[in-house]
Parts: sequence; C-alpha cells; structure tokens
Amino acid sequence: MHISETEITVRYAETDQMGVVYHANYLVWMEIGRTQLIQDLGFSYAQLEKDDILAPVTNANVSYKKPLRYGEKAKIRTWIEKYDGLRTTYGYEIITETEEVAATGFTEHVTVRRKSFRPLSLRKAHPEWHETYEKMKKQV
Repeated sequence: MHISETEITVRYAETDQMGVVYHANYLVWMEIGRTQLIQDLGFSYAQLEKDDILAPVTNANVSYKKPLRYGEKAKIRTWIEKYDGLRTTYGYEIITETEEVAATGFTEHVTVRRKSFRPLSLRKAHPEWHETYEKMKKQV
C-alpha cells in the first residue's frame, strides 16, 4: 500500500484559545495529504477539475487523540482505504514529532460532472487514474 507523507509545521493561526490546533484545521490538513497522495500517484486534482470532474466530500470523520500546538511539526499520512470506481475513501493519520498519533480519520468522495453533479465513473473518464486506484485498493 502506498502511504503518502506530508510534513507540516503548526502555524499560530491554526490554534485556538486553548493553544491547541483548532479541530476544523485537521480537515484542511487531510485535504493537503489527499492532494499530495494524488500527486504522488502521478495525477493532478487540478487537471481533473479542468476536465469538468469534481470529487466532493460526502462524509468526513476525525478522531482526536493528542493535541498539537503552535510550532510543533506533524506528518500527515494518507492512503486509499476503499475505491469502487465511483467512490473513494481516503484514510489519514496525523502523527506528532515523537511518532504519536494525534488524530485519525477518513473522507469519502464521489466523482461527479461539474455542471450537473451527476455521478461519473472514473473508469470511463480517466482509465489510467482508475487502474492506479484499483491497484492501490488491492494493496490495503
């Protein structure tokens, strides 16, 4: 299984009054990890959008384990959890500098046509993308 890793440094603006990362920022970091995974696999979400295809989030889940604070470094680990040609579930771990799990989560996406938001098979729209995701799914 290919696991993409992206390192970030917690910015002051990402923390809340308690001095820890505000919960919604983990979703932003998951998006950073997801786009990096797509890039690692040789594709571009921007190109998908140019082809009038979108992959909106249909479900998101984050479980918080350990707080992160301003100035700390963290790694976002991202992989393909499930894929069926239309829907993709990405898995995530946010890891601290000391290799502790700060958060885990997943996001579910469906590919759709931009104008109609009607579901679209990635197999038909981008066969090479589909084949790569099929291979990644088998490795899970």
